[in-house]
Amino acid sequence: MSSVLRMGPSPRSGGSAAGGDAPAPVGHPVLCAEGSAPERVVAYVERELPPGGIPAYRAARGSGARSFVLWADEYRRERLATLVTVSAGSGVASYQVLGAHGELIGTLVREKALRGRGLRTRWTVAPAGGEEAVGFKGRIVWWCVWWLLSPLQTLVIVLSLFSGDGDAARGPRRIVWRAGREVPLEFRSKDDTVHLHAPGYDWRLAAALVAVLRTFDSWLLGNEWDDRKE
Repeated sequence: MSSVLRMGPSPRSGGSAAGGDAPAPVGHPVLCAEGSAPERVVAYVERELPPGGIPAYRAARGSGARSFVLWADEYRRERLATLVTVSAGSGVASYQVLGAHGELIGTLVREKALRGRGLRTRWTVAPAGGEEAVGFKGRIVWWCVWWLLSPLQTLVIVLSLFSGDGDAARGPRRIVWRAGREVPLEFRSKDDTVHLHAPGYDWRLAAALVAVLRTFDSWLLGNEWDDRKE
C-alpha cells in the first residue's frame, strides 16, 4: 500500500504563541494518507537557522544549502528528523536526513539541470543501507513542448500571475525515481505530493523529500516555504 505525503498550508503568519514571548507554533504540517484512511498530520517542518539567523540562511540557500527539522508536534516537544546540508555549490547539493539521535536515515542529492549529469535536474535518494533511486525532473517530451512554447513565455508568465499558482510558467516537475526495475518514489506536480511505493522506506525520508522539493518550488511567485524574511 502506497503512502502519499504532502505539505499542508501554514495556518499561521508568524508571531509568538499566546501567553508571552514563547516561539510561535510550527506552521508547516506534513500530511500523510494511506489507502482509504483519513489524511493525518505526521510531522511539522521548520527551517533550522545557522548562527547568522535568517539573513545567513537565505544567503546560503542560493547555493542550494537547506536545513530544517521535522517535529512530531507543533510545539517542538519531540524531534523526529533533521535535514542537513553536506555540501552545496556549482549546482550540486547533497543532504543527509538524520534521526532524532543523529542516526542516518538516508541521503538526498540534487544536481541542477545542465550543471550536473544531464539536461534535466537529477534527484538521487538513497535510504541508509538500501539501494539508491534516481529521478529526473519532468519527462523529456514535455520539456520539448515547454521549450517550443518558450517564445510565448512572457504571456504565459503574465497569465500565471493572474491565476495565482505559477504552474503554467513552470517547467515540467513530475519526478519518478527508479532503482533497477522498481519505482520506490514518485513526485506528482499536480498536487505536490510524494508517493511512497516501497514498504521498506522510512516515511521520514519521504517527508524530508517532499519538504525539500517544496523549497525549490517557484522562482516566479517566490512562494518557497523556507525563504521567508521573518
